[in-house]
Amino acid sequence: MGPVRVTAIASLTPLEELDADPFLVDSRSQHAMCARWAAEQGHVVARELLVRGLRADHGRLWEGVRPGADLFVAPSLRVLERALSSVPEFTAECARRGVRVETVGRAEPSYDAAMKARVHRRLSMPTAGYDGR
Repeated sequence: MGPVRVTAIASLTPLEELDADPFLVDSRSQHAMCARWAAEQGHVVARELLVRGLRADHGRLWEGVRPGADLFVAPSLRVLERALSSVPEFTAECARRGVRVETVGRAEPSYDAAMKARVHRRLSMPTAGYDGR
């Protein structure tokens, strides 16, 4: 059957919230956390979603998802709460469709001023060719 395919969910949070909640704004770190988790489990990240308030039945979530063979992962419950309109509805929809949903459950990184500045540069200058490094 092949490796389990993972859809990594990150929250689309406005740059204006960087000082108040840098991890929710830093979607790159959210996806990286999911990718590390997937690799540790022997899974493959097939898709990365960046969403905010998405309905549980939205087609974008379910494109190509195979019951019993795929799963969703997010860094934490609070990321899911930002990314989806209703976590209980999403988990119920996952159960109905036979698809697992997991959270990584690791501690979020602590952001100092330099880390926040890198996130700000990456998100505020994407068309200037800045790649975030």
